[in-house]
Amino acid sequence: MRELFDEVAGQSPVDPQEAVRRGTRTPQRKRFYASAGVAETDGGFSITLDGRPIKTPSGKIVIAPQREIAEAIAAEWQAQREIIDPLTMPLTRFANSVVEAEADRVDVVADDIAKYLGSDLLFYRAGHPEGLVARETAHWDPIVFWAAQTLGAHFMLAEGIVHVRQPDSAIAAARAAFPDDPWSIAALHVVTTLTGSALLALALTHGVREPDQIWAAAHVDEDWNIETWGIDEEVAARRAARLVDFQAATRILRALRP
Repeated sequence: MRELFDEVAGQSPVDPQEAVRRGTRTPQRKRFYASAGVAETDGGFSITLDGRPIKTPSGKIVIAPQREIAEAIAAEWQAQREIIDPLTMPLTRFANSVVEAEADRVDVVADDIAKYLGSDLLFYRAGHPEGLVARETAHWDPIVFWAAQTLGAHFMLAEGIVHVRQPDSAIAAARAAFPDDPWSIAALHVVTTLTGSALLALALTHGVREPDQIWAAAHVDEDWNIETWGIDEEVAARRAARLVDFQAATRILRALRP
C-alpha cells in the first residue's frame, strides 16, 4: 500500500498540471483492498483500507480534521475499480500534501499566498474592448470592494500590465483574514495558484462568492478570447484538470468554514 500511496499522494495539489504529468507516467496498479472506510481517532478521522489507515510516504497516518473530509477521501478510494487511477483522487493527493509537507509550515504557505497580493489578477484591467472591460468590472469589482470595506484592504487598480506597487497596509489587512489551520491554508493556496488571485481565493474562503462565480471570475479574459477566437483543445484539457483540483480545495474550505 505504501508504494501505491507514494505515487498517488506524492502529487502535490499546489501544481495540478505537474500532478497530471506525473500521473501519466505512473504505472497502473490493481485495486488490492475490498473496502475503504473512516475511523475516528485522536485529532480527527483516519481513512482506512480494509481497516488499515492510509499513510503518507514518510509513514504518517493521514488524519482529516472533519468526518466529512475523511468520508470524501474514502469515497475516492472506494470508487476505484480494478485499476486505481490517481488522477481521479484529488482529495487524496491534497490530504497527503497537507499531512506530509504543510502541517508544520502554515506561515510559509501564507507568505507564498501573500505574494500574489502584490500583483493579483484582479488589479490589472483591460483598457479595451468595452465588452471585456465591462465583464472584468462585473466579476472583479465586487471582490475588490469587499476587501476594502470588510477587510480594510485598500488595493490600487491599474490598466494594462505595468506593475503597480500595492500598499503594505492593504497586503497586511488581507493577510490577516487568512485561515490559520493547515488544511484551510493549503486549500487557500491551491485556489490562489489555480486562479492567479489571492483575493478570489480569500473571497471563496469567506463565503463571499460561490465556487462557480470564483471560477468564472478567474477566467474572464480566457473566456473572452475563447468567444472571440474559439477554443483550443489543449487549453481546455488543462483547464479541466485544474477544475478538478479547484473543486477538491473548495470542498475542503466549505467543510472547515466557521
